[in-house]
Amino acid sequence: MFAQIIIGSALIVVTVIIEAAFIGMAIAVLNRHGPNLLKGHRIIKMTVFITGITLWMVAALSIAVWLWAVTFIVLELFALPEDALYFAAVSFTTLGFGDVLLEKPWRLLSGFSAANGLILFSLTTAFLFEAFGRLQVHQK
Repeated sequence: MFAQIIIGSALIVVTVIIEAAFIGMAIAVLNRHGPNLLKGHRIIKMTVFITGITLWMVAALSIAVWLWAVTFIVLELFALPEDALYFAAVSFTTLGFGDVLLEKPWRLLSGFSAANGLILFSLTTAFLFEAFGRLQVHQK
C-alpha cells in the first residue's frame, strides 16, 4: 500500500509540475503575442490562438496520461502497452469503465490517477478561462 501512495503521489507531483510548465510557457507566449492578436484580422488570429493554446494544453494532459501508462508498464501491471494506455486514459478522465482493472494489490493507483486527472483538468480549464477572458477584456 505504501508503494502505491509513494508512486501515485510522485506521479501527481511530476504531472502538476509539467502542467505548470506548459501553462507558464503559454502565458509567456500570450504576454508576448497577445497584443498582436488584437490588431488586424482578429477573428482569424483569435481562432488560431484558441486552437493552438487548447491543443498545447491537451499535449500537457497527454504527457500526464502517458506517464501513468509507462508507470503501469514498468510495474508490469498490464501485459499489453495498449491496455496500460487505455487504463491510464480511462482512469485519468474518471470514466472508469471497469473493463480493464488493476490487480487488487495495485488498485489504489487508479484512485490516484483519477485524482490527478481532476487536478490537471481543473488547472487547464482555469487557465483557458483566464487566458480567453483577459483577451476579451483587452478587445473592448
